[in-house]
Amino acid sequence: MSIIEPSAAVTSTIPHDYSKRAMVFGGRTSLDLAGKIAAKLQLAMGDVTLKTFSDGEIYGRYEESIRGADVFLVQSTCQNNDAGMTPNDALMELMIMADAAQGASAHRIIAVMPWFGYARQDKKSAPREPITARVVARALESVGIDRVLTMDLHAGQIQGFFTIPVDHMTAMPMLTQWFTDQYRAEDLVVVSPDAGRAKAARNFARKIGTDWAIMEKERPAQQVAEIGYVVGDVKDKIAVISDDMIDTAGTLCAAASTVLDEGASSVIACATHGVFSGAAYDRLPYEKSGLEKIVVTDTIPLRAGAPENITVLSTAGTLADSIRRIFTDDSVSEIFAGENQLF
Repeated sequence: MSIIEPSAAVTSTIPHDYSKRAMVFGGRTSLDLAGKIAAKLQLAMGDVTLKTFSDGEIYGRYEESIRGADVFLVQSTCQNNDAGMTPNDALMELMIMADAAQGASAHRIIAVMPWFGYARQDKKSAPREPITARVVARALESVGIDRVLTMDLHAGQIQGFFTIPVDHMTAMPMLTQWFTDQYRAEDLVVVSPDAGRAKAARNFARKIGTDWAIMEKERPAQQVAEIGYVVGDVKDKIAVISDDMIDTAGTLCAAASTVLDEGASSVIACATHGVFSGAAYDRLPYEKSGLEKIVVTDTIPLRAGAPENITVLSTAGTLADSIRRIFTDDSVSEIFAGENQLF
């Protein structure tokens, strides 16, 4: 029997003192938010050229090496009139940035999508309809995105459309803290605009330490809602209508009118995402809507001409903390003590 002697130890010439890099780049719909996030992380914003050709096609190129870096691409797939971007432009630009990052040998590509466009098309409500949120998930994965960081999805099942990790953040702590700082809990009542938001409204009320109520709502057509009545006591209270988004504001204005008719002393609306499309700005001034204040975050940039009763809170701190934890492979859910799944 032959005996094989162990070979001599081999010393690699490849250096093993590799240090990861984190780089933050902003798409054109979220440049301001990306800048705030980078500042919180004490990083310089990454240099990327993004432009739209005269025929509408989008072009992107990184102006610095991103080889081996964890690249965080901050882009809400929403409309931005100042940048001349539609939601579809924003989605295409994000995918172009991801593809360029993959070709430039980035270590990991993380899409930071504070607002996940097409989230409301998360199921079939009628025959022959697409599940467009699933289409977006597949498209993002196909261009090499390794992870998605988003905030207050319209529905929890969207996470199941991905095979890559999805980190779900919530703006609830900052919103509830704002109300705690501004009002006494005994003066407030949290109102869910429909049954689908009942659990989130209950959690919101518990964080503030107050009661909650629910509204009965019917939706006869897309972006059209009819408010029926309030289940719960709102009389002589400041009613806080809590939702994940405010779009055309038709539902919100109808809800505000209903709770005022039920005896509420005043109404404040709060939501993570201020979409404010269509005639929203015309409907929301206090004189027309009866809404004393409307509190939203900066996941979607406000277009010009916003009513004076809109207050914007920044999500930069929460998103920066999440990015830091993803980069260092720490727990993201610890930011919210495990309470970031609100569905």
